[in-house]
Amino acid sequence: MSQELSPEQIQQALQGISVPPQPQIMVDLQMEQYMPDPDLEVIARLISQDPGLSGALLKIVNSPYYGLSNKIASIQRAVNLLGSRSIINLINAQSIKGEMADETIVTLNRFWDTAQDVAMTSLTLAKRTGGQAVDESYALGLFHDCGIPLMIKRFPNYMAVLERAYANAGPEQRVVDTENAELNTNHAVVGYYTAKSWRLPEHVTNAIANHHNALAIFSDESTRNSQLKNLLAILKMAEHICASHRVLGNEAEDHEWNAIGHLVLDYVGLSDYDFENLRENIRELGAN
Repeated sequence: MSQELSPEQIQQALQGISVPPQPQIMVDLQMEQYMPDPDLEVIARLISQDPGLSGALLKIVNSPYYGLSNKIASIQRAVNLLGSRSIINLINAQSIKGEMADETIVTLNRFWDTAQDVAMTSLTLAKRTGGQAVDESYALGLFHDCGIPLMIKRFPNYMAVLERAYANAGPEQRVVDTENAELNTNHAVVGYYTAKSWRLPEHVTNAIANHHNALAIFSDESTRNSQLKNLLAILKMAEHICASHRVLGNEAEDHEWNAIGHLVLDYVGLSDYDFENLRENIRELGAN
């Protein structure tokens, strides 16, 4: 994507939108992560200094996805269980909230919950389908829509535009096409540059940029873009399982999945029956 847009186009796409900087705790944690032997005790100590982050970390580690018999109350134990990469992803997500006004955060409560559901569902799908990029799948699930709160901050009518975008979605119209027509930018572009500025892996940022371009990507039967396809296949299945179309688009029907679902399932080698069983198993974990 960075090769396709000129600096002028980038400036226009982000006009009036403030990409939140990485919080200092994120910088400190990244410095520790890049050490030859990251010290999980140092990471736990840094997290413990932030009550909001500590609470979010414990909420995730005690979720049904991890199946722990006893609840964890120790930040150190939670860090040991999740690992440094998942911790970094969690902190990035929290920093988006830090950019929002209180009333916007309340308005977006369903958005935050859905982002976490999609992330955890992506992680589970990556494990169960034999995907190698478990951490990357989790990161993509968490951040693929991170441009939405920033778009709401910039455009007061954005949620109405997004609902129209989901209603219009299908084989001939992408979700982002409606946003581009009405706002001259879209949440995938804004999310891409936010994730890029936070130094997320390039293949994850590319997937964020293309997460509403799945029909074209999966219609290409060549071996190109295999890493992108692997990530997007997990994400699109997770979005459908978590009913993102209802939460974000207020749509009863998942038009995007109807257009791409058969291509995604063919790519990962799942029948409709297999996918339905997988979806029910994941829902039993408590995501929906």
